[in-house]
Amino acid sequence: MALPEIDLMVYPDQCDAYGHLNQAAFLVLFERARWDMFVAGPGLDVFERAGVWPAVRRASVDYLAQVFPGDMLRFQQTLTHLGRTSFTLRQSARRVRDDALVATAEFVFVCLGDGGKPAPVPAVITGLLEEMPEGEAVRRVTVNGVGLAVDTAGEGAAILFVHGYPLDRTVWRHQVEHLEGWRRIAPDLRGMGHSDAPDLGYSMTTYADDLAALLDSLGVDEVVLCGLSMGGYVAFEFLRRYPDRVRAIVLMDTRAENDSPEGRRTRDAAAQAARESGARAVADAMLPKLFAKETAELAGEPWRQVERMILATPVPGIIGALAAMRDRADSTALLESMDDLPALIMVGEHDRITPPASAHRMAAALAGSRLEIIKDAGHLLPVEQPAATTALLADFLNRLPPIGD
Repeated sequence: MALPEIDLMVYPDQCDAYGHLNQAAFLVLFERARWDMFVAGPGLDVFERAGVWPAVRRASVDYLAQVFPGDMLRFQQTLTHLGRTSFTLRQSARRVRDDALVATAEFVFVCLGDGGKPAPVPAVITGLLEEMPEGEAVRRVTVNGVGLAVDTAGEGAAILFVHGYPLDRTVWRHQVEHLEGWRRIAPDLRGMGHSDAPDLGYSMTTYADDLAALLDSLGVDEVVLCGLSMGGYVAFEFLRRYPDRVRAIVLMDTRAENDSPEGRRTRDAAAQAARESGARAVADAMLPKLFAKETAELAGEPWRQVERMILATPVPGIIGALAAMRDRADSTALLESMDDLPALIMVGEHDRITPPASAHRMAAALAGSRLEIIKDAGHLLPVEQPAATTALLADFLNRLPPIGD
């Protein structure tokens, strides 16, 4: 749920000896933006009127770019979770002059009442959700101690969309909006999007177990499993652990082989870059490879959409995903054992990360699978060619045997 944007000026007394906005002062600006948001809405005394006080239980900040005196920062607040006694705000700060994302933060608040005991969130805060148009609030489901953001739409047999690294569930926006006749489920994996990003606890096994628990919470027994890039690796692990819950599989811009020694070293180097320079280093390295060379200059908004996703990914989620991919199992033998499972393999003709040769190898290993190579696309079919991707998915889904056959 998007809340009012707040513009704040950076002053010299907030900067360090090198002229940069000090990290402690940045925390103050995040807090000032929150209070200004309440001033613009229910009032500065909103918590005092309710007899509670919002105490910070957890704070996580990613500093992405330098900020200098005179810069105007635009803060956006998003209420990502609302519990009985707690709520979570995701904040971002952009430099107004060039719209550069300079920092993101997530704050978990617990409302405390008399004696410092947890107390219900004030009704006026709950009302902020109710005043927004239907569908703008982020739905969160807690599984294995971690809150996962999830979009759902439609009724009927279920399809579970698993996004790639370091992206989020919105890569599937076109498919979630247009695949009528199916129950569409698109979560953010732990560490990405609006899901929680713990410092530890990342592996393909953990991702798969999170998804199984999510399906349990949604009352879904069986799904068509659709994985993009790293989401394909998660899909393989899900199939390895929960084969009876997979009705069919869609493997999109991914591969079955595990990392080579060189590939593992590359993952470790990317993790170190993220530790030192944040998500910006990851975005700069990945973006040129994600889109087809032939279409990258024309990518426009899709490029900016993916850039925003990467820059908003918490560093613990980035590092955790890189380790999970580095250590994943080879799934070639698993493919060869899936000859009775309906499968669609899709790849962009200009995919440079998992090229068509990888898709051909998967199709050869998976007897009876259907292979589709999409023109004018690189590694992100749902973003680069959303309509074509949705149409092929719909055709594949409509050809599946009815449940129970």
